[in-house]
Amino acid sequence: MSRISTYFMFNGNCREAMAFYQECFGGELRLQTVGESPLADGLPEQMKGFILHASLRSGNLVLMGTDMVGEQGLVKGNAVSTLIDCSNEEELRACYDQLSRDGLATHPVKNTFWGALFGELTDRYGNHWLLNYTIKKPTIMTTQKI
Repeated sequence: MSRISTYFMFNGNCREAMAFYQECFGGELRLQTVGESPLADGLPEQMKGFILHASLRSGNLVLMGTDMVGEQGLVKGNAVSTLIDCSNEEELRACYDQLSRDGLATHPVKNTFWGALFGELTDRYGNHWLLNYTIKKPTIMTTQKI
């Protein structure tokens, strides 16, 4: 496996959300609308401005997204979080401050028992983020086989 990427589902606000993430992380943002795709002829006019596929690449970070959700509609849950392993404390604090704007800062950035700075938040689009910067390697690590 070479890489796992995060793919966000949105309800008509993919362009806005991905532009926000670009403000937070920098990088190159590419957007393809439904109207620019071969699907355009088979879909209603009001859907042609929706984002079929978005891709934001900034260093090793890859975020993707779409406005195209299934018939069940968009269902946000707490089963998946996006973890960003930051390179330094400044990066972690900057990401936390930017992502938490108009969102919910659920766990402020703090030193942890595992030797890291860690923060947790839900952004204004309902996506859950974990931000981690390892300051030092933990001295005790146990693993249990099951």
